[in-house]
Amino acid sequence: MPNVIAQGAEAVLTKQGNTIVKNRVKKAYRLNIIDNKIRRQRTKKEARLLEKASRLVPVPQIIKIDKNNNKIVLEYLSGLKLSENLDKLKNNLQVCRVIGQQIAILHDNNIIHGDLTTSNMIYAPLNKNKRSSSNEKALLPLRDKNRFKFKVYFIDFGLGFESNNVEDKAVDLHLIKQALEAKHFKRYEKYWKAILESYKTSKHYKETIKRLEAVEKRGRYKQAY
Repeated sequence: MPNVIAQGAEAVLTKQGNTIVKNRVKKAYRLNIIDNKIRRQRTKKEARLLEKASRLVPVPQIIKIDKNNNKIVLEYLSGLKLSENLDKLKNNLQVCRVIGQQIAILHDNNIIHGDLTTSNMIYAPLNKNKRSSSNEKALLPLRDKNRFKFKVYFIDFGLGFESNNVEDKAVDLHLIKQALEAKHFKRYEKYWKAILESYKTSKHYKETIKRLEAVEKRGRYKQAY
């Protein structure tokens, strides 16, 4: 029997064996023909983003795309959701540096995640007895003594899109910064600093950070009024 593991406004996730099925739910307020078109377009867009991202950073591998039923079947990832476990990890600062580096890689390839929170990241210790494939090694972050000990998977690209706009990249960073402050407030500043340290590998680091400052100022202005 399928096991519902998450349910949001846009989709329901069920675990079926060693797979996760993402099913975009119908919206009763939309005409059927429009609803089907929107869900089909969003399913195709997410699948396309996942396929592109899979060549750059660790993400769940697509097993099947069911365009007729607006479903994506993904591999089930055995690991720890970072929203619940980042503070418990002894290597949490290194994990944050990996996060920053992977965001930089996505942004340099014009991929905007759209919902960058630690709820959408899975920490997976690597099996020491399992030999990594050449593709896995290419995706392993940070060239240091710990590079083969874990991977950080980015999941749920449902709100993602492709863009070379620095504003979109700055907003992506703003989202993860806000998520850290809300969910990991005790260590938020150290985590954010570690993420920025590695985000410096981005080709557009300076202009993105400058735009991030502008995005944050707009936010403070809105709160004041």
